[in-house]
Amino acid sequence: MNTSLWRQHILPFTLLLGLLAAATLFGDFLLHRMNLVWIGRYLGIPGALLIIGSLVYSLRKRKYMASGNPKSWLRFHEFSAWLGSLMILIHAGVHFNAILPWLATAAMAVNVVSGLVGKFLLDQSRRHVQGQREHFQLRGLSKPEVEQAVFWDAVSLDNMTKWRKVHIPIFIAFAVLSLGHIISIFLFWGWI
Repeated sequence: MNTSLWRQHILPFTLLLGLLAAATLFGDFLLHRMNLVWIGRYLGIPGALLIIGSLVYSLRKRKYMASGNPKSWLRFHEFSAWLGSLMILIHAGVHFNAILPWLATAAMAVNVVSGLVGKFLLDQSRRHVQGQREHFQLRGLSKPEVEQAVFWDAVSLDNMTKWRKVHIPIFIAFAVLSLGHIISIFLFWGWI
């Protein structure tokens, strides 16, 4: 039971984030290799729609809608936001054409990281620290000894609990920047 918070929770989080980066690089490489770069230009549309669709979970969580199991909506939120982010990252590629899309991409990347912190690390880390406390109590350690034994894990957990202070404002920044990017595309392509 003496496993570290880093190995059990933070490392898998890092690997999942690395998988997103690797899938992005591979997808962009594949499109370039197969001379299908034009597909990347349009991946932003389904990616944005998937991210917008993922917001249904927020509506359910805040009780604006009553149908569906909240855990199912959470899994849908996580999957569709991850897949949508992947599509948008491939859409962004490594093409430095304008600042607005890159600001939106950076805001989305920070939002993905903060969402993963909330999903992947926070709940599991709470359980881990509580399990460590219970383990040390069962071994007969006094309360101060237990707190000393889990000190660094508790400090890590305390820092992670602040994730919503980043997640929601960054999502709003991402939404505003993305909307600006979409409107500018409509203007430059003559769609409005």
